[in-house]
Amino acid sequence: MVHYSVMLQLATEYLNIKNDGVYVDATLGYAGHSKEVLKRIKKGFLFAFDADTQAIEYSQQELEQIGANFELIHANFKDLKEELAKRDCLAVDGFLFDLGLSSPEIDDETRGFSFMKDARLDMRMDQTQKIDAEHIVNNYSLEALSKIFYTYGEEPKSKFIASKIVEMRKQKRIGTTLELVEIIKMSVGANYFYKKHPEREIFQAIRIEVNKELDAIDKGLEDAINMLKVGGRICVITFHSLEDRIVKNIFKKYSDVPEIFKGMPDIPLEYRPKIKLINKKPIIPTEEEININSRSKSAKLRVIERI
Repeated sequence: MVHYSVMLQLATEYLNIKNDGVYVDATLGYAGHSKEVLKRIKKGFLFAFDADTQAIEYSQQELEQIGANFELIHANFKDLKEELAKRDCLAVDGFLFDLGLSSPEIDDETRGFSFMKDARLDMRMDQTQKIDAEHIVNNYSLEALSKIFYTYGEEPKSKFIASKIVEMRKQKRIGTTLELVEIIKMSVGANYFYKKHPEREIFQAIRIEVNKELDAIDKGLEDAINMLKVGGRICVITFHSLEDRIVKNIFKKYSDVPEIFKGMPDIPLEYRPKIKLINKKPIIPTEEEININSRSKSAKLRVIERI
């Protein structure tokens, strides 16, 4: 399986990995980043999270070839605090979040993530959960669909697309990815469709809703900051503006001093910043990486350190 982890070297370098440290890969995927971390912590330990059972099974075999000092946890990273507490892990030297959908998930046409391959409307990262894309497309109200498409997809013609979906599902339940793509095209017209490709935004919006992705970022990242040891780092790779905005705002919240205390020589302890920004502006992939892996083009890396 060919899988390119985005910003692989950069992200692991910025983690400032210690040989005896405890590290968490919050988004295991197909173990690209985890393998690099595990190679560098001969005396440490790695915990890695993923909701995708296929990713867990594949990565277990990959990581066993490097060492035994790791544990893979089948859970969403929003539950990392609770899951780590079960394992008596209360403080961590570094966290890595790669918020993108992994290439194998996109390329596996049976998973229903791609708008270019015909498959059942699924889009679940965790195949054990009940709610999938097919349920959302066929059961959500016109208002709910419009809101999801506009909020999570930032698609200007959200209401037209939602209206057409509601109209068409009265005739026949919408079951596959290409059926949905055809309905999107019908709702906006061929000219707009081929010029703007709204199916990208609509599929992104449905995927985010299926997996509650943005809610997970808020909780997972805040818990990670609070569990981070002094001097420890968090690296976060985002792939679209919605993700990046959430990460940026959380980092700002924990690195800023409230306005009322700015300039004071002695800021009360509870109002002092918990973290510092390692990079004021997000780091972007090199041209070389984009040429090797075009999916890295929209990636942004943000790094903080606990103080």
